[in-house]
Amino acid sequence: MGVPPTSSLLGLDRGEITALVSEAGEPSYRAKQIMDAVYRQRAETLAEISTLPQEFRERLAQSGVTTGAARIEKKFVSVDGTVRYLIAFADGQSVETVWMPEGDGGEAGDGSEAGAEAESSGPGTSGAKVPSAENEPIAALKRCATQNRAPQDERRQAHGRSTICISSQVGCAVDCQFCLTALLGVKRNLTAGEIVGQVCAVLKDQKVSPPDDRINLVFMGMGEPLLNYENFVKAARLLVEAVGIAERRMTVSTAGIVPRIRDFGGEAIRPKLAISLNASNDALRTRLMPVNKKWTLEMLMAAAREFPLRTREWITFEYVLLGGVNDTPENAREAAELLRGMRCKVNLIALNPGPGIDFTTPDAERVAVFQKILREAGIPAFVRRPRGRDIYAACGQLKRTVEVSTSPELQIQSISLSPTPEV
Repeated sequence: MGVPPTSSLLGLDRGEITALVSEAGEPSYRAKQIMDAVYRQRAETLAEISTLPQEFRERLAQSGVTTGAARIEKKFVSVDGTVRYLIAFADGQSVETVWMPEGDGGEAGDGSEAGAEAESSGPGTSGAKVPSAENEPIAALKRCATQNRAPQDERRQAHGRSTICISSQVGCAVDCQFCLTALLGVKRNLTAGEIVGQVCAVLKDQKVSPPDDRINLVFMGMGEPLLNYENFVKAARLLVEAVGIAERRMTVSTAGIVPRIRDFGGEAIRPKLAISLNASNDALRTRLMPVNKKWTLEMLMAAAREFPLRTREWITFEYVLLGGVNDTPENAREAAELLRGMRCKVNLIALNPGPGIDFTTPDAERVAVFQKILREAGIPAFVRRPRGRDIYAACGQLKRTVEVSTSPELQIQSISLSPTPEV
């Protein structure tokens, strides 16, 4: 068949699967059958693709073709409902993927449908009012239209705020000083199939299925997506075209890889952009994020200001607040000046602690003062709710932790699906 050994169907786009089917001498409609089975039905083995003749499945297997389905090796369930998955790959490496049943407020204020849902989801997401492009009569019509939702729409609403946080690399090379993932270093890039595979595995485990269920997706797990650019972009395209997740419900976070931010702006299928700011001046940002030595704040802000935004789209800036380091009123005023005049909003994240991190979580009062200064400067600012801190699933905590030490009252549920891997 000319198929490379151990070739994975997951990660192939329609054109590549069509070529595989053609080379095998099969009718062209087999490509759609494979696409549906792998991306929508999330088949884990060739034997499960019952729409294909057994003889064809056997030939695929003999040629080394597999579905490439991701394997959930272990999962931890938080008291707040967040689930941290440890997902293993054939070479012994693993990454983490997080399911947040009610999100963490990170979408709030970005001007999208998902953002509106996050904005109204409760405490922890309040911020400056974001101007709406809709006038009141149109908004009123939309409200009327939602009063007679079909059952399918009600089902979508039930999952409207659920978010999957996925990884793009094994480890991370960016070396942010406040992030547990940085302690791993970088092992390798994930393939497009391994990125998409995380999503498919979680969707199957949670028994949800886009587009019937509206799921938000954030590339904010382990790794820097823009340092794995080609695989990340292909994965995003497959998640939209094959899995059924709308690009307006997808966000990618970058530490500030300036040339790739410019490339990203020209992509036909493009998730929303989030930039990890985390400091208000170059000296502080270089201390906290060594990537700033190569791409300074001036370069980063220029790329952000030139980024082509769609109607009602906003750039998100993420700012991790470190007690006594970058959380002073002066830092807030400097940050406001950096962002003045931009179509943006700020997500404030009080540091999620972890072993080996030499920073502390600021008091809630300092967070509130920081947010107030930004809001008074006219910049929408939202405080992301910590989700899954007790199981090391919160922002900056992903380090493939397989032993979670905690106090009894947290009652963490650990579910092992196979022997614990060495990390």
